[in-house]
Amino acid sequence: MRAGRESSRLSVLFRHALAARMGLTVTDMECLDFLMDTGSATAGRLAEQTNLTTGAVTSLIRRLEKAGFVSAERDPADRRRVIVTLLPARVDEGTRLYAAFGAAMGEVIGSYTADELALLARHYDTMSAVYRTQMAALART
Repeated sequence: MRAGRESSRLSVLFRHALAARMGLTVTDMECLDFLMDTGSATAGRLAEQTNLTTGAVTSLIRRLEKAGFVSAERDPADRRRVIVTLLPARVDEGTRLYAAFGAAMGEVIGSYTADELALLARHYDTMSAVYRTQMAALART
């Protein structure tokens, strides 16, 4: 479906533009997005979420820590693990940049009926499952 491809392409371009505005990479943004949902995560979990090597994730964490987006501390229960925690103060900058987009999306979502929203939620849940399955298949080959 052309509309789906265009929406996906525009989403990627928007994320690139937003990341550039904040002096980050898109992968940095994906990491921050994940941490916005979880609050904190181990470096290993971030590697899984970003599909990066542990070495690359170490560099990503250092960049985000230096820029004031995260803190990284050794896990007191297992000193081999690093716990990365989102620092909300700096994330507020990204939230402000998203404000106009969020308002526009709120209007779009507000225009749908409850049944249409349920269909969209089912669609996104199904597509997420397809993505996860296909990524796992790619990792095996």
